[in-house]
Amino acid sequence: MEQTRKPMKMEVKFAENEEAKVVKASDALPLPLYLTNAVFFTLFFSVAYFLLTSWREKIRSHTPLHVLNLSEIVSILVLVASFVYLLGFFGIDFVQTPSLKDEEEDIIVQEDAHIVPCGQALECPRPQIAGIASPKPAQKAIVENPAMETPPPTAEDEEIIKAVVAGTIPSYSLESKLGDCKRAASIRREALQRITGKSLEGLPLEGFDYESILGQCCEMPVGYVTIPVGIAGPLMLDGREFSIPMATTEGCLVASTNRGCKAINLSGGASSVLLKDGMTRAPVVRFNSARRAAELKFYMEDPENYETISMVFNKSSRFGRLQSVQCAVAGKNLYMRFCCSTGDAMGMNMVSKGVQNVLDFLQNDFPDMDVIGISGNYCSDKKPAAVNWIEGRGKSVVCEAVIKGDIVTKVLKTKVAALVELNMLKNLTGSAIAGVLGGFNAHASNIVSAVYLATGQDPAQNIESSHCLTMMEAINDGNDLHVSVTMPSIEVGTVGGGTQLASQSACLNLLGVKGANREAPGSNARQLATVVAGSVLAGELSLMSAIAAGQLVKSHMKYNRSSKDVTTVSSA
Repeated sequence: MEQTRKPMKMEVKFAENEEAKVVKASDALPLPLYLTNAVFFTLFFSVAYFLLTSWREKIRSHTPLHVLNLSEIVSILVLVASFVYLLGFFGIDFVQTPSLKDEEEDIIVQEDAHIVPCGQALECPRPQIAGIASPKPAQKAIVENPAMETPPPTAEDEEIIKAVVAGTIPSYSLESKLGDCKRAASIRREALQRITGKSLEGLPLEGFDYESILGQCCEMPVGYVTIPVGIAGPLMLDGREFSIPMATTEGCLVASTNRGCKAINLSGGASSVLLKDGMTRAPVVRFNSARRAAELKFYMEDPENYETISMVFNKSSRFGRLQSVQCAVAGKNLYMRFCCSTGDAMGMNMVSKGVQNVLDFLQNDFPDMDVIGISGNYCSDKKPAAVNWIEGRGKSVVCEAVIKGDIVTKVLKTKVAALVELNMLKNLTGSAIAGVLGGFNAHASNIVSAVYLATGQDPAQNIESSHCLTMMEAINDGNDLHVSVTMPSIEVGTVGGGTQLASQSACLNLLGVKGANREAPGSNARQLATVVAGSVLAGELSLMSAIAAGQLVKSHMKYNRSSKDVTTVSSA
């Protein structure tokens, strides 16, 4: 998500008198704490001894215990008073000590911490606090971070909020009515809290460029979610090193992928091959008879008509170039799967525009054709589908590496034979028994999702992009391991959508694939696809090794479990 590049303004308060002590519970006592404790301690045991001695004499003389003289009444009162003090106040010295330590630690953290919140992945220089001339040694700077605080609404905004709550102003129209996306988000947020009665405290509002997502990434925003980004690698792939950004909340994932990268690097690196590059869209049309549907199928597949269809399709974009059309008949319905190159864009919109041009053109020769939908699910987008697994969609990539036997032993802590056997029984046989579609791997979707979130890809396309076949084979007389991942439908782009946001753009820049490649259109997106496959290769290698060595549960208990008491964690 894009953050504003302006240095964040901070509010700085100063405690005027450093000599003023922190208020303690013991300050309410008239004497020093140690003297007060000593007095009540002495009183308690003195009167207790006096009463025990007195009651012993009463028992010996057969005097009723409830018959009390004045000294005994006073002693009982003193005993109760001293007991109450000791119960409630004797431990003050011990109770307030850790409290003071916590306060001192908070001050140290405030003084040492970067003022910009760690959740903002920005090119943010450390802000310079101006207008403060050499504060006296007796002053403490108390830094407040306004990024999590929403300022109270103005009188004008209050009226708009009430109108949104009442339904007289639609929430979706705030941006167009106000002309200020940040203000619209703030008003919508407050209205939502009042309507639902639920607080959005903890969901940041400040520090984001809402203008950048208008009409592109998200409608009716009320804030943004921060996801930590870790770096795995570097990964040596095709002779180049890549530091892999991974946005995830799953502990151990980045560490595991990083270990896989290390094993690959120490063995000489990985190599990749791009097999195919083409995005698909498949409209569904209907005729009055199956014969007419078949006639259009034959027309679309006739090589003599391809040039005409291609020319109509290609006029929609500079980069969209039709590659093929695959047709399937179902009764009197026809599904046409168009495949085209899309440059550095992921290309869904590009191919859809080209398909629409062809449908309009076909209406001239097939006026009885009824277009049911621009997408008939034969594409197939955001769903596990055999057509993607077999034919491919987006970028089809194979990535491989040879891991030396000693690296398997020393870095991955397992054996070549154990990995080969586990891969056959788990990724191949086990997946077949489960009836998976494209899921012949250990956890490809983990790495794909993390890289997609970090680089601004469509997270939902993780479904088909995670289609992966992981293979492992012992080579060189069983001493070394050949490992590969075959991924037929990696759908990525380096322009458009979420790639334009500042944080995601920064991660693309880290990989050296930011934006469009003007010299070789499409090469940045293809490079990103190979990096995704290489990252999956590293992740597969490490996880399979952990399972083979029996380390999976142990590592997750170490890296994927928090020791914090979640009931005390503040949302701010």
